[in-house]
Amino acid sequence: MVIFKALSDMTRLKIMWLLLSIDSKICVSEIIDVLGENQYNVSKHLKVLKNADLIYEKKEGKWNFYHYRTSNDEFDAAIRQTVLTIPEELMKEEIKRCQKRLSMRVDGKCVVGTESRNW
Repeated sequence: MVIFKALSDMTRLKIMWLLLSIDSKICVSEIIDVLGENQYNVSKHLKVLKNADLIYEKKEGKWNFYHYRTSNDEFDAAIRQTVLTIPEELMKEEIKRCQKRLSMRVDGKCVVGTESRNW
């Protein structure tokens, strides 16, 4: 039941959709910028997703990266498939911001924080 509660919030669904759609680790500042949310709220939502064992966190230097936790069971596949059925039309603004934000990476890594004037 923890998984369903974690996925009952639209912001957490958007985070999951983002992680599954780009199929790459993403740093907190990128999630903040893509969703237009503040760091406190994003961190709170990430904690709920981590506690539901849907995502994992990896620290690299000063950056915290998140990725979808995959497994090969049918339940996990059903969750992935369901989250990815969110229509792109509902995520249009987030997709634009994500493309812009990910283009700022250097060698595939996040190098720009949320406070940057470049963003």
